[in-house]
Amino acid sequence: MGVLVPAGLLVLAIGGCVCVVWASRGGPRWVRGVAAVTLVVGEVLRAAAKSNRRRSVNQSGGDSD
Repeated sequence: MGVLVPAGLLVLAIGGCVCVVWASRGGPRWVRGVAAVTLVVGEVLRAAAKSNRRRSVNQSGGDSD
């Protein structure tokens, strides 16, 4: 069971990437929808990671200059 969740997330991520490429080549409407959702989720995850990095830098005492 512990392997199924990461494997499922990997399949979803790969499927989303395939839909982004397919949509850029003019795929059907549902592919463009999945591609849009994939891109939005990627932006949200990127923003969360950026926020998390800032938070960890602030907690560790700032820059190492």
